[in-house]
Amino acid sequence: MSGTFVGMPAFPAAAHEAVRNPTLRGNLRHATHTIRAKRERAVAEVEDWARLREAGRRIKDHTLRHLDRYLVQLEKSVTAAGGTVHWAADAEEANRIVAGLVRETGESEVVKVKSMATQEIELNEALLEQGVRAYETDLAELIVQLGKDRPSHILVPAIHRNRGEIRDIFTREMGEWGRPAPDGLTDTPAELAEAARLHLREKFLRAKVGISGANFMVAETGTLVVVESEGNGRMCLTLPETLISVAGIEKLVPTWRDLEVFLQTLPRSSTAERMNPYTSMWTGTTDGDGPRTFHLVLLDNGRTDTLADEVGRQALRCIRCSACLNVCPVYERAGGHAYGSVYPGPIGAILSPQLRGTGSEIDASLPYASSLCGACYDVCPVAIDIPEVLVHLRERVVAGGLVTRGGNKVLLKPAKGHAAERAAMRAARWAFAHPGALRAGQRLASRSRRFHPRTLPGPGRAWSGSRDLPPVPSEPFRDWWQRTHGGSGKDGTK
Repeated sequence: MSGTFVGMPAFPAAAHEAVRNPTLRGNLRHATHTIRAKRERAVAEVEDWARLREAGRRIKDHTLRHLDRYLVQLEKSVTAAGGTVHWAADAEEANRIVAGLVRETGESEVVKVKSMATQEIELNEALLEQGVRAYETDLAELIVQLGKDRPSHILVPAIHRNRGEIRDIFTREMGEWGRPAPDGLTDTPAELAEAARLHLREKFLRAKVGISGANFMVAETGTLVVVESEGNGRMCLTLPETLISVAGIEKLVPTWRDLEVFLQTLPRSSTAERMNPYTSMWTGTTDGDGPRTFHLVLLDNGRTDTLADEVGRQALRCIRCSACLNVCPVYERAGGHAYGSVYPGPIGAILSPQLRGTGSEIDASLPYASSLCGACYDVCPVAIDIPEVLVHLRERVVAGGLVTRGGNKVLLKPAKGHAAERAAMRAARWAFAHPGALRAGQRLASRSRRFHPRTLPGPGRAWSGSRDLPPVPSEPFRDWWQRTHGGSGKDGTK
């Protein structure tokens, strides 16, 4: 990943500002609760949901274990079907490849169907530096682009905007990007959608180059799959003469049959639909039908390093459904921008620090952007144990250790600002290793309980500022057990 959002502070500071914005919190609460409720109903219809979830987990784990073999198979299949495969180790290489392919066409405009991978590498900005303007065609992405904004949700990138804000953005900005918004535009959904349709239609009909992502890639046949709800993807994938797809290497599945599982779990977990209104599949090129030239850019950008982590690699199972965001109490209150990444919410809190490393202040803070309630794991359609990975990454931030970066093992130094935490953990380890000292400390704490402060001093003030300190019992558990059950009788009597 090329870096965090420009100017973004660490998560605690960004979240502190976000929770003080009542409009943002209202937008998020309404949207996430609505999507969450619809998803619950859609999932409840499927009697074998648990087995589908387990099947998805197993397919993804199998693919990751044999990723090298399946990637080679994918390249052969795409090439045999008339496409060209390019390998990009990082964001810079991917942007250079795509910009070069666009320059070869002689075009200065491209249309895009939603692709988080291109947002991850900041492709739009890289193309603009080369004199190429990229137009987002997904409605939510269009809103974000026109508003000079950043996406804040995986499924609904403009979830932080309400209808009035969207109308104002369309009225103010559409004319600078193409067809202006109609006069007297209101904030009714139908009128907003019609304004976007008219604005985008001229771009679809004019564009010679399309850029897409991929929800899935089938190694067996070289087929790419994009699922969406608006039809913009179908236009981007069929009308241009040249199609360039940028996809992370983890989007692979071995066989066509494997799609059966994900085409059931993805729509229900994301849009709460039984199936997506538009499921587009293409394999290379076909004379007289669709683009005449097809390029596939396979993006690593930290994924191989993530794969080397036995605990953290499960983040690569993610199918970008966003179910974890919609149930997360932290995301609901802080919003997506606070995560400083195109991947917000619980999945972003474990994926971004692995793709980018934990060297920056914001990436070191993301594993702590969670209450560890486990709701994200419960709804994940591929059973990613996000709390487990969060704790794993917290240990990495505090203690450092060996990690894989750029394909090499490097010794990571502990992050700054965690000295007190490390000292506390060392003290706890010593105390638990010396039962006598632990017992004496517990008794001292119980007997001095009336003098305990209501809030912690020093570095602990931030923790106790939003939490109640648990009261210390009047006597330690061991003393209570000895007093009440310390006899030889089965019922505890002497």
